[in-house]
Amino acid sequence: MTAILEWNNYSVDPVYDGQAALEYLETDNYDGIILDIMMPKVDGITVLKEIRRKGNLIPVLLLTAKSEVDDKVLGLDAGANDYLTKPFHSRELLARIRAMTRVQTAQTTSQMKMGNVSLDRATFERSSPTGSFRLANKEFQMLELLMSNPRTLISAERFMEKIWGYDSEAEINVVWVYISYLRKKLAALHANIQIKATRNAGYSLEEIPQ
Repeated sequence: MTAILEWNNYSVDPVYDGQAALEYLETDNYDGIILDIMMPKVDGITVLKEIRRKGNLIPVLLLTAKSEVDDKVLGLDAGANDYLTKPFHSRELLARIRAMTRVQTAQTTSQMKMGNVSLDRATFERSSPTGSFRLANKEFQMLELLMSNPRTLISAERFMEKIWGYDSEAEINVVWVYISYLRKKLAALHANIQIKATRNAGYSLEEIPQ
């Protein structure tokens, strides 16, 4: 499942039991959760009830090997946004994830726009009136994070957590490398926005003064 999601440009932190899931969720750093009901240590329903008890409204997709109605009702009543019975097709999984995260972010379109630059979440293309580029996985995720938070400082550590994940062995200078890639592609598109670096603080997406 991790491979499927990463192939489709999602950043994923896999965990292998319910207790670890609760610990990761303490960071409140995710756009959605996929929970298997039959997890060791703490089952998926209990994890779901615990995060909802704490007021966390993050979208949750429940997976179960059981098709009984009772399990589906129990999950939905506990606060799940949707459920999927195993085995399932990867396309259905991705469609369910898109649907539940779309509701949470209230996005009515796959297009994000700032200045003369558009980012298409469906095709991973960045475009301007002078052309377009299809972005690689992590380039897309970085620009999406910047465009979702315009004129807001995002630290290199935040990029690492959000995109590379807590368990990544990548060095933090990989963020600088990808920022450089994005800057070159913005310049090639004659964009009127730029990625601004603030020393010891982070990066922000700003409109270029006319």
